[in-house]
Parts: sequence; C-alpha cells; structure tokens
Amino acid sequence: MICCSAEPLNPGSKNLLVILSDQHARLGIGAYGSEVARTPNLDALASAGVRFDNAYCPAPLCVPSRMSFLTSRFPRGTRVWDNTHMLDPNMPTWVHSLGAAGVETALVGRMHFVGCDQMGGFIERPLGEYSSCPPGTQPDHPYLWKRMSVDTAGQTRESVETSGRGRTFYQWFDEQVTAAICKYLEKRTHSKTPFAAVVGYVLPHCPFFAPEDLFNYYHARVNAPAVPSDLPPTIERFRRIRGLVDPPVSEERVRIARAAYFGLCEFLDQQVGRVLRALEDSGLSDETTVVYASDHGEMDGEKGCWWKSNFYEGSAGVPLIVREPGSRRAPARINEVCNLTDLGPTFCEMLGADPPPFSQGRSLLPLLRSTGPHDWDNETFSEFVDTWGESDYFAARMIRSGPWKLWEYVDGVNLPPVLFHLREDRGENNNLWGQPGYEDTGRRLRERLHEGWDPSWARAESKANDMRFRAMEAWGRTVRPTSPHLLIPPHEDLEAGIDTLR
Repeated sequence: MICCSAEPLNPGSKNLLVILSDQHARLGIGAYGSEVARTPNLDALASAGVRFDNAYCPAPLCVPSRMSFLTSRFPRGTRVWDNTHMLDPNMPTWVHSLGAAGVETALVGRMHFVGCDQMGGFIERPLGEYSSCPPGTQPDHPYLWKRMSVDTAGQTRESVETSGRGRTFYQWFDEQVTAAICKYLEKRTHSKTPFAAVVGYVLPHCPFFAPEDLFNYYHARVNAPAVPSDLPPTIERFRRIRGLVDPPVSEERVRIARAAYFGLCEFLDQQVGRVLRALEDSGLSDETTVVYASDHGEMDGEKGCWWKSNFYEGSAGVPLIVREPGSRRAPARINEVCNLTDLGPTFCEMLGADPPPFSQGRSLLPLLRSTGPHDWDNETFSEFVDTWGESDYFAARMIRSGPWKLWEYVDGVNLPPVLFHLREDRGENNNLWGQPGYEDTGRRLRERLHEGWDPSWARAESKANDMRFRAMEAWGRTVRPTSPHLLIPPHEDLEAGIDTLR
C-alpha cells in the first residue's frame, strides 16, 4: 500500500537524471530512519518525492546487479552472475530504447562494465571509469593500492581491519564525477532535446576510509552490533569463508569501519547535493525526474556480516527515491515490493519509449502517479552465484513475496533455506524455516523460488563465464588494446594521509 496524502505526480517530465551509488544501504540514509546518518540532501529529495521502502537489487553484487538494472532482466536472463562476467553486447538495454526514441543518453562515471563494450547503449560518456578497459589491460598506476592492499576494496577481513580516516582514490573519483555531471547539466541548459543521464558513483563502497572530520563525528556515535548466536547455517558459512569468525573482529575495529562507512555515506550525500544544485541552477529541475538508487546494500557489521552477497535487508534491500517535477503536499512512501529491474520499463514509459525486449521488470508509474489501491504483483527476486566457497560454486536465490522472504543456497552442501516474516520481524531475527505451523508457507515459497531457476545451470554458466573471462584477460595482456573511457588517476599520492588508527 501507499502511505501518502499527496496529489498525483506531474506526468510531464521531459528529462531523466539517475544517480546510482555503490553499496549504499538504507541504514545509511536519514530518510530511511537512520538515527546516525546525516544525509540532508537525500532526505530533502525524499521529502519532495517518493520513497520506496521495499525495493531490492536483482543481485547482491555489483556487476550482476548493474547489468540487470540496464537490461531489466535478472541474472538468469543476462547470464551475468559474478563480477567478472560480461554482458552480451547484443543484449538491448533501456538506454538503447530511449536512444531509439530520440532521447540523448549519457553515462557519467561508474557502471562497472566488464569487457570491450564500455557503453551499453549510451551515446555520450563525458567521464569514464578507472576500470573502463578490456580485461587484462588495466594499467598499474604508481599510486593506487600502494599504501593499502586492493583487498580492502573487496569482501575480505582486511577491508574491515584496514579501515579508518583519510582520503582515498574513490573519494577523488566521486568528486570528478560530480564535476563532470555539473558541467554536463550546464551545457544542457539551452538544449531542446530530452536527455537521460546516469551519474555513477563508487561510494560508499569500501575501502572504509572517510574524511577525518566525518570519521571523527561518527566514531563518537556508532556501536559494534552484537553477533547473534543462532545465525542461519548459510550466514555462518558466509562469515567463515570470508574470514570473519576465527578469531572474531574486535569491537574497536568494527566501530572504526562502521564510522568510516557512515562518513562515506555523508560524503556521498554532499556530492548528491552539488548535483541537485547544479540541476536547479541549469533551469532544468522543473522538467527533469530525479532518481536515486544503489546497486546493492552494505551489512556494515550487522549480524556479524559485512559487504553484500547475502539476502538480508542490509545487503539485498536498496534505497530507491523518485522525484518527478511538480509540487506535492507531502512526501510519499510506497510499501509495494519492487526491484531495480523495474526501473527500465518505468523510464521507457515515462519518456515515451518501448521497453527492451524480454524485459522482466514492470513499470512503477502506476505506483508513482496514483494514491489509490493497485493491482500490483507484490513479489520479486534476487539471485547470484557465489564463487567464495570451500567446495564448488554455489547458486543462491531469494524471493520476497508480500511479507515473506525466503532464500536458499544450492551446491554440494545444500544448506537449509531461510524464512522470515518481515512484517512481524523486520530485523530478520526469527528464522521460521522448519518451525511448526510454517511448513506449507515454506514449501509454497520454495516451489515458487525454483520456478524458472535451475541452480545447476547457473553454476555451470558461471564456470563457463569464468573461462571466457580468463581467455579475454590473456588476450588483453598480450594485445594491450586501449579504451577511450579509461580514467587515469592523477600523478599524485591520493592516499598519503590515510590513518588506520593502530
């Protein structure tokens, strides 16, 4: 249902501005109820628009989620299961659809494409990315990952242990993104052609280092969440294979990493504020829809977990805020279950284009532009293949259906599914799988989970994709093809002042 006393939104939007961050959990936004995070710009955006309270990523991992966001197809449709998998360049995106309808499209900053196609249908790319190059060709810049390991940017214990205050390359990158999109909007001021621009930020993705003033503010205010003693077996394995269990991470290192994460959330919010002011200054705000979302969340120490790659709300749930032109009497909250795959059809309907073929998403406009009841299929999925493991790759999938959430991981071990009733247990503390009285619900959701999803096929496809990537990587190391979209960092030590507080 929709919680709103506002009038229907103005359907006259001409342009689209999508701000897509990386690894931003709802817990890092004041508008979503955080009592710690200071995010005045995102809060203001939510106050002037619509906040989706039950939006999910199609995969709790960067590349699969982003490629599904672009194609409106889940990983089983894109065959992109992991961060080294390449999207078929012949697979249409909603960007192609808008371009075919006469909308000028631009990508500014991050999208995390893998492979030689670094455009995905976008016509302009005013600013590329530090990884926008064919596999095997990323240059070894003399100042990147020298003062700390590249593992601090990944799902490793080191990214929690090596955290603190200071400036990183990622902060520098996001500042360049902000400058580039502000310049782009200034150039659009007198254009009559509609545009759709995606602004791609990398923060608040780890490494967990925040500017000193922000870190100090949050370090005095965050705690170290207690680790439950009765975690589901799938989560116990998640923690074990990522090195979080033996020994446990100390409470102080948890506080330091959490403080840095919240600091990065505020740093990102500052960038968003600059973009929104530039949109206002350009005179385009009254004819531009603004969308804020993230590719997945961040556990930030909750349940003893970090990063993503699981289906707790902190990882699979994402912020989604939409502000269309036109005044509202009050902010709106939409409780219907939706997914990032729904954004493509929404954008296409909004700007008068056909959605990409074989789309598995559905337009959100019926929810956005009405305050009455809706015939909405209140269900969605999230899925990926986890290559971390003691045995073979394991395929994982989640279903959110009404108040229920069920997830399952499938490999040679076949750990039991997990079942939560989120209306009664928003904190996901009471696993109902196997408990008396919930057998029929669990069986029904599990059957629905497996419809159209073959975990053995997903695991085999993931292995095949890894072989393809290694072959492309060997070609790239030898041939050294160039990419016009590769962003070269400046010749200065951007991370000279980092402090791990040891």
